[in-house]
Amino acid sequence: MLARRPLLADTPRPMAIRLLPEDVASQVAAGEVVERPASVVKELVENSLDAGAKRIEVTIRRGGASYIRVVDDGSGMDRDDALLCLERHATSKIRTGLDLAAIMTLGFRGEALPSIASVSRFRLTTRPHDALAGTEVAVAGGKIEHVRDSGEAPGTQIEVRSLFYNLPGRRKFLRTEATETSHVAHQLQLQAIGHPGAGFVFVNDDAVVYQAPPAGSLLERIRDLCGAAMAEQLLEVPGFAADGIGIRGYIGKPGVSRATRAQELVFLNGRAVENSGIYFALREAYHTALMKGRHPVTFLVIDMDPAAVDVNVHPAKREVRFRDPAALREAVVESVRKTIETGRAGWSPNARAEPPPLPPPAKTFPAQAAPPLIDEKEQVVLRRDWSLLPRQDIPPAPAPAVTADPPPAGGFKILGVLGKLYILMENASGLVLVDQHAAHERILFEELRRRMEDQGVPAQRLLIPFTIQSTPRDSDWITQNLATLTKMGIGIEPFGAGVHKIDALPQFIRAGDPQQFLRDVIEELRGVSSQSSKMRLGEDVIATTVCRHAVKANDYLREPELVRLIQDLMACELPYCCPHGRPTLIQISYADLEKKFGRKP
Repeated sequence: MLARRPLLADTPRPMAIRLLPEDVASQVAAGEVVERPASVVKELVENSLDAGAKRIEVTIRRGGASYIRVVDDGSGMDRDDALLCLERHATSKIRTGLDLAAIMTLGFRGEALPSIASVSRFRLTTRPHDALAGTEVAVAGGKIEHVRDSGEAPGTQIEVRSLFYNLPGRRKFLRTEATETSHVAHQLQLQAIGHPGAGFVFVNDDAVVYQAPPAGSLLERIRDLCGAAMAEQLLEVPGFAADGIGIRGYIGKPGVSRATRAQELVFLNGRAVENSGIYFALREAYHTALMKGRHPVTFLVIDMDPAAVDVNVHPAKREVRFRDPAALREAVVESVRKTIETGRAGWSPNARAEPPPLPPPAKTFPAQAAPPLIDEKEQVVLRRDWSLLPRQDIPPAPAPAVTADPPPAGGFKILGVLGKLYILMENASGLVLVDQHAAHERILFEELRRRMEDQGVPAQRLLIPFTIQSTPRDSDWITQNLATLTKMGIGIEPFGAGVHKIDALPQFIRAGDPQQFLRDVIEELRGVSSQSSKMRLGEDVIATTVCRHAVKANDYLREPELVRLIQDLMACELPYCCPHGRPTLIQISYADLEKKFGRKP
């Protein structure tokens, strides 16, 4: 039987398209702008900063869900502007589409205030500095209740009560009061650090959390909000400029890290931003100075032409997009790396001096390197003199005599060895502890990596070559970097359109899937800065190898060997930490010792 042809009435009709009511459209828009109370605080504080405020007071209750008030001493608004700012897409920041390419303000869309007013009981009080009276506007759920004169101080005051009272489904997604309060505090801290010239007051449930007066410098603001201990662990980025990009701020010393990115703060033209390219550049600059899974502490300020960055790619304006991300990555890597080197230069003179002449015992560190020792299993070069350090037949040498004379200016004096592992030294600043195993790891690591960079990685020919097919983009990159890949021990050559032949791999690589291994190598190297070493391929293997061959705990070192160990450590590019990111030395200042013994409060 033939199938019955569907009648017209059987065909489902599409739903009719209708315009949403204004209040519903505002609530939909508010879902993108107002995620939680912290989003309200962020938008209101940014408006205050754009208005030139020098003092901003933020008060919340019950995590901000019940009450938020932001008071500033900015320029204020007249009555017409006070009413107009509650209209969607009404803003004083831009005029034409061309202005979107040169945004210097924190806000610019004209969505925040009407969105907030549509999901709360909203009250706006504002007054210009040259006006005798101000204006008060009350809004509930997006509907204006009243407009009248006000006698508030010059500036703007906004109160937000009962957030999401008309959206119970949204309100139930709010977290506990403590969680929402922590988000508000974090958001306010970002604004305070990004604008140290403005004063901030934070009040939670009628209790003053902190008062941060206008600071003379970024470091002063960091000290006020994060504590003096944090400020002492930072290195100043003195100011870097290249290709229209300026970078300044403070970064943590090598070894100072966190388990999350909570203190990996980046500010672009005064705006706290998130960008995976910048995070990758920071990790690149701290290479081997951080343990795996750890993140650096940064308060980095980036100044650049607003036309070179697009801040209009995220509803909350957290993420940004750059016209030339490679140039920015290079600038971040170089500025952070130079800062770390500067910090090293400032620390090295305190722990370097002309050591006493080396005595002539048979087994000590010679002035010239001994013939290299080849470890056949790892296929890497080791120094013979360091590999002979574990000697059970030699009794421990007595510790150097401690004299009453202080160390010479800019020098050090070895006091002894603690626990057969930690070298104790005295310098002009106090006590220095050196982990002999971690120090030796760093020395061997840099020496072997330097040899690999100079001589290349030993390669092993494959009995059966294989081919790898790649995308046009990857194929072009491989062709341009054949010399680098060859130096890394990878025998590779073009073998047709989009195809390359592989006939050699590094000797120390044990790859179960060579093709996937090559793809991983290409992906990793593509993100490496041009200022960085390309010899990343074997660094993990080198770090593992030197860990086994470095001096261990309970290995006795004589005084000349201790001196040579410290000399070689201070000659390293990054003497602060081992290849795994652990610290090699710790400075304990006289001030810290005096506090421990109660000599100073």
